[in-house]
Amino acid sequence: MKLPHSPQHLRRLRNDVDIGNLIADILDLPTKISEDYLRFLCPLCSEFNTAVNPSTNLARCFRCQRNFNPIDIVMTVKGVSFLDAVAFLSPLL
Repeated sequence: MKLPHSPQHLRRLRNDVDIGNLIADILDLPTKISEDYLRFLCPLCSEFNTAVNPSTNLARCFRCQRNFNPIDIVMTVKGVSFLDAVAFLSPLL
């Protein structure tokens, strides 16, 4: 069975869609800069005990102990499936 998206395309979504921009500007989550880190309101626990790491393009909630890549955070915030999150992110490449 052929996958609907190539591994290369999924890798590009995870690594090339800037997660900070995605959180702040596209998903429009509440954000703030604290201790030189972009903090965002966690969509799961509604706490600001979070950070975005630009070098790994990951976001983390330290309260929930949850890591988010761009696909994960779209799935969580929008309540959509993996394939719908990929379709939402694909035009951003």
